[in-house]
Amino acid sequence: MSEKSVICKYISNPLLVNGHKFDLRIYVLITSIDPLRIYVFNEGLARFASEPYSHKVGTKNLFQHLTNYSINKKSDQFQQNKSLEERDHGNKWSLSDLQTHFEKMGI
Repeated sequence: MSEKSVICKYISNPLLVNGHKFDLRIYVLITSIDPLRIYVFNEGLARFASEPYSHKVGTKNLFQHLTNYSINKKSDQFQQNKSLEERDHGNKWSLSDLQTHFEKMGI
């Protein structure tokens, strides 16, 4: 019997934004395998953990380690994006907003 699983290496020294871990949601469309034809949408999402990251061993606070919306929306620290004027605020940003944030930081 085979089981489906995901295996990944945990990065203990991740790049943080405002002290929070994040991941990137990139949208890709594959229209052909042979020949290989892939389209990458020019926008996507940066999804943030709802609590600041701590590298302390043994911490089991999922809100500081995981970026899933389904988990973080249960945190008291979760911030829903409510305004286009505050594009670099809350637990989800567009990739272009993340890029602008990095540019302001000199990255």
